[in-house]
Amino acid sequence: MKKQKLVMITGTPSVGKTKTCEAVFQSFPNSAFFDGDWGWCVNPFSLDDPRLRNGDRNISFVLNTYLQSQFDYVFCPSVLFMFPEIRKSILKEITATGYDLLVFHLKCSRESLAKRHYGQGLTYEPAYQWLDKGLCVDDIAVDTDDKAIDVVGLEIAEMIERPSVLPK
Repeated sequence: MKKQKLVMITGTPSVGKTKTCEAVFQSFPNSAFFDGDWGWCVNPFSLDDPRLRNGDRNISFVLNTYLQSQFDYVFCPSVLFMFPEIRKSILKEITATGYDLLVFHLKCSRESLAKRHYGQGLTYEPAYQWLDKGLCVDDIAVDTDDKAIDVVGLEIAEMIERPSVLPK
């Protein structure tokens, strides 16, 4: 029997997490998708609001529910997964067992990030400082420079299906 896979896609804001994850999700039957942003969509939004961490429980709950519902693949993009303590707290609340965890960390240049960020009509400065954030242990770096979303999605889909191509 094939093991379930929980696939998380992370990276700095505007790097293409959601669009890439949606493309990958469409490639896999019997899969579920939950955008981490949906778990902590509040108004007004502030990183200083201590209630924001309650959104992490929403993410845990939905991912756990999908895993317990026997989806073969569960996909979730979120900037939160860049931060080891937050990721650990989210995973700790998942009671489903026997699944493989794959975390893909999307990377790009400052130039690519600016193009994507301002291309969305955003007027504030991109989160350049997060581009240099190191990977968590066992994360898989994916270079997205000069690549279309569907190309990055195909690269990730291939790694999900053929673990032998994953970096060691």
